[in-house]
Amino acid sequence: MADVVITLRIMPENPETDLKAIEEKAKIFIAEYGGEVGKVEIEPIAFGLKALNLIFVSNEDIGSTDRLEQNVSSIEGVSSAEVIDVRRAIG
Repeated sequence: MADVVITLRIMPENPETDLKAIEEKAKIFIAEYGGEVGKVEIEPIAFGLKALNLIFVSNEDIGSTDRLEQNVSSIEGVSSAEVIDVRRAIG
């Protein structure tokens, strides 16, 4: 079937959390899920807190991202992880 572009937002526990370490661990879970990270964005939230947005491509046949979100949420220093956008890739 088609590929989908997924945006996963990861919220750290506090502004001092090492986002690079979280990014590397999250990329491992995304690869296990069957995705390939194409873009990483740091999004300012408030009071020095920054969210980590990982944008990756995956096959839509894989299905639900619930397990991926649970795995990423279990990373030390992560407050929450949620898929905030899913779009079909064209082309």
